[in-house]
Amino acid sequence: MSGLIALVTLVVPDYDRAIAFYCGALGFALVEDTKLPDGKRWVVVRPKGGEGTGLLLAEAADASQQAVVGNQTGGRVGFFLHTDDFERDFTAFAAAGVRFHEPPRREAYGTVAVFEDAFGNKWDLLQPAR
Repeated sequence: MSGLIALVTLVVPDYDRAIAFYCGALGFALVEDTKLPDGKRWVVVRPKGGEGTGLLLAEAADASQQAVVGNQTGGRVGFFLHTDDFERDFTAFAAAGVRFHEPPRREAYGTVAVFEDAFGNKWDLLQPAR
């Protein structure tokens, strides 16, 4: 088999709050927002200019799904956002109110800082080493 991972589901408390954060604070593109017959929506976002994996934003439908919002990876960094200009994006995210857990640091694999999305999920903002 050959292929690619097209979407990763991220359970969120509310579609519109999630769109506002990912498309507002992080500058992602809203790829699709389709109403489904059961009252749900098919909402896909991805970094602007990106053709890679997108996020399928899935509104929590019950208490068990609500319980995992913000902790879908057990407190670990679960998402990795690559950038070609770390300083530009770090500065823009911070100005938009994105909460960073640490100052930027240089590692063998690149420049990185852990941030939190609006719901508590941990992300790496990462400019890979050349």
